[in-house]
Amino acid sequence: MHMLAMPAVVQANHVGGHRLRVVFNDGSENVIDFSQWFAGPVFEPLKDVRYFQRFFIDGGTVAWPNGADIAPETLYAPRGRLVPSP
Repeated sequence: MHMLAMPAVVQANHVGGHRLRVVFNDGSENVIDFSQWFAGPVFEPLKDVRYFQRFFIDGGTVAWPNGADIAPETLYAPRGRLVPSP
């Protein structure tokens, strides 16, 4: 049985507002608007774009100093993801 590797974020760049261009361990990438997940108190500080820009890669996903993060499987959702050419 062949197991697929879990998606992991290997690079992220701010592209404006609450959007990041995220590159995954399989070479695919996506520009993601993170504001769709800004529900709940842990995400409140991220509404400030200056705080949002303090993101970093941790544990294969995008995270912030206050402990907020989004599961890499959620970020990897196929809608809009660009898969590299063979």
